[in-house]
Amino acid sequence: MDAAVEVRGLVKDFGDVRAVDGLDLVVPAGEFFGFLGPNGAGKSTTMKILTGLMRPTLGTVRVAGIDVLADPVETKRSIGILPEEPVLYERLTGREMLWYAGRLYGLDGATVEKRSDDLLQLLALRDDDADKAIVDYSMGMKKKVGLACALLHRPRVLFLDEPFNGIDAVTSRAIYSILREATDAGGLTVFFTSHVMEVAEALCTSVAIIDGGRLRAHGTLDELRAQADGEPDAPLGQLFVDLVDSDSRDRGAQLLEWLG
Repeated sequence: MDAAVEVRGLVKDFGDVRAVDGLDLVVPAGEFFGFLGPNGAGKSTTMKILTGLMRPTLGTVRVAGIDVLADPVETKRSIGILPEEPVLYERLTGREMLWYAGRLYGLDGATVEKRSDDLLQLLALRDDDADKAIVDYSMGMKKKVGLACALLHRPRVLFLDEPFNGIDAVTSRAIYSILREATDAGGLTVFFTSHVMEVAEALCTSVAIIDGGRLRAHGTLDELRAQADGEPDAPLGQLFVDLVDSDSRDRGAQLLEWLG
């Protein structure tokens, strides 16, 4: 199967600080892929490089078969992005924002209208909400519109940063369903970050764990259990801690003896 994301020898330095340190990663097309790590691990920096928003110090990056460094514009035509805090024109309505995004991607008016209606219905944005200025939206509603904009042009790879924060359970289930159906059909690869291990465990076909800018583990849940020497049925949250910070419990007990 072709690779949706292929990273070789990726390095990113900020002065004397190395945020990404020799990262090698391949994500096959059609995966629902979780990119996990603690705060400051290098996740956001890596995602910015993958989406053409930042240049690496060293390394090669291909997304949807495109050399991101050589052709960042073509890369952006082939991907969708939903950052943790959606970047939207708040004086537009939700429907106007979708129209703007669709036309920006070169879609004709009829296609934009049809896909916008479908997405607004899926994401439970009623007509009165869709025709309200985004400045009056809750964070959850803004995320819905941001996700709709990211899906409108049928991207080959969808990058999501903490996508389910601030979204109600009913809408989250609908989003899970459509994204899983799209990835199962092989037309979409989802690359997402999350701090909620239960969400990643429920959704992902494979995950990678990064810490200190380096890849600690990569594979299915069963493969991660083998890499971490974990219990046969250990949850992802336990594996994450074992791989990233295995001595945290002992250290915490030593530091907080006075609480006992």
